[in-house]
Amino acid sequence: MIRIEPRNAPSRLLTLGIPVLSALFALLLAAIPLALAGANVPEAYVQMAKGVFGSTFAFTEMLTRATPLIFTGLAAAIAFRARLWNIGAEGQFYLGAMAAVAVGTGQIDAPAYVLIPIVLFAGALAGALGMAGPAWLKLRFGADEVVTTLLLNFIILIFVQMMLEGPLKDPMGLGWPQSMPIVDNATLPTLVPRMRLHWGLVVALVAAVIAQIMLSRSTWGFRIRAVGENPTAARHAGIRVNRVLMGVALISGALAGLAGVSEVTGLKGYLTSDLSPGFGYTGIVVAMLAGLSPVGVVISAIFIASVFVGADTMSRAMDVSSYLADLVVSVSLICVLVGGFIARYRIIFGQSVKRAN
Repeated sequence: MIRIEPRNAPSRLLTLGIPVLSALFALLLAAIPLALAGANVPEAYVQMAKGVFGSTFAFTEMLTRATPLIFTGLAAAIAFRARLWNIGAEGQFYLGAMAAVAVGTGQIDAPAYVLIPIVLFAGALAGALGMAGPAWLKLRFGADEVVTTLLLNFIILIFVQMMLEGPLKDPMGLGWPQSMPIVDNATLPTLVPRMRLHWGLVVALVAAVIAQIMLSRSTWGFRIRAVGENPTAARHAGIRVNRVLMGVALISGALAGLAGVSEVTGLKGYLTSDLSPGFGYTGIVVAMLAGLSPVGVVISAIFIASVFVGADTMSRAMDVSSYLADLVVSVSLICVLVGGFIARYRIIFGQSVKRAN
C-alpha cells in the first residue's frame, strides 16, 4: 500500500535544495538527447559554460537576457503568492513597451533624469492596466483569470501590430512594421562600456529586493500570504480580500510592463511585434523554479538565461540544435513540480491495515 501524507513542517534545507537539485537533474536528463544526437556530452556542457562565462561579452549577454526574465518572474511570483494566476505577462510586456514608445520617441522634451522615470512609470502603468481588467472580471463576475489573461495576450499582440502599421509606425522604417526609435534621453544607459547590458538590470534587482522585503516583513506581505492560503479565513479575519487581490494584480502587471520598457529602451531601441521571444511565459517557469521567492527569481532567471545563451553557443560550436535549451527549461520545471510535491508530502510504502469489523 502506498500512502501520501502531508509533511508537518518541511525543512528549510529541503525547500531551498529542491530547485537546485531540480536544475542539476534537468541538466543530467538533457544529456540523453545530446548523446542521441551524437554529441560529446562533456564537451557540449563545456561549450555551454564558455558561452556564459567564457568572456565579459558572454557574461553580460547572459545578464541582458536575464533582465526581462527577472521582471516577468517577479510578476508571476507575486501574483501566484495570492493564488492569482496571471498568465498574461506576455501581453502586459507589450503594453509596457508600447507605452514606452508612445512617451519616449520625442513627444516629451525633457532631460534624461526626468524622461527616463516618466517612461518607466508609463510602461508600469500600462502593464498594470493590462492586468486590472482580468482582475476586475474575476472579482466582479468570478471569471477565470487563467482564461482571460491568456486570451488577452493575443488581443494585445494584434493591437500592437495594428498600432505598428498605423499611428506608431516609423515613416523612416522603409515599410517595416516598427515604431519610431526611442530618443537618447529616454534610453537606459549601459552598465558596461561597449556591451549591451543596461540599467534595466539594476531596476530589476531593486524591484526583487523590495518585493522580498515587502512579502516577508510587511503587513501587506502577510495579507497576500493569508489570501493565498485561505481567502475565506482571511476574509473572516478582517482582511479585505478583493482589495488585496486587485493590488497584487496591479503590481504584477506593472512589473511585466517594466520588462517591456526595459527591452525597448535599454536594448532594442524601438518596438516590433517580435520584441519578446516569450518572456512572459518563461517568467512563469522562472517563478516556479524560484519557489515564488523574489530573491529566488533572480537566481532562477540567471539559470534559465544561462541555459538559453549557453545553448546558442553550444549549437554553433557542435552543430547541436539550440532547442535543447527549451528542453532543459521544460524538464527543470517538471523536476521542480515533482520536487515541490515531495517537499510538501511524504510518500509512505507499507502494508495495508485491516479494519476491525
